[in-house]
Amino acid sequence: WNGKDLLRTSMCIDDMIRCMRTTIELDDDLHATVKRLAAERGCTMQEIVQDALRESLTRQFGTQRPRTELPVFHGTGVLPGVDLEDSPALLEIMGEHHGSG
Repeated sequence: WNGKDLLRTSMCIDDMIRCMRTTIELDDDLHATVKRLAAERGCTMQEIVQDALRESLTRQFGTQRPRTELPVFHGTGVLPGVDLEDSPALLEIMGEHHGSG
């Protein structure tokens, strides 16, 4: 066993704990394509099928992550004398406003 085999085995054990085993039927052409892609990429047929299914579902239904609401601040723009391209000066100004400068 080399390190790569141990890592792959560990990943498989983790996947088995988290995932449910399911049998699917593929037509002959699709099976041959998946098998060829797995050999070319050096991965398993399972990984090819999972990646393709995730990609297809994401394309059809979008991501499953909930949208993050970002705060919106209203104002008149940057303070006089503030150059957003000057990082050291910005850090100094922020320190002054938070009592650390």
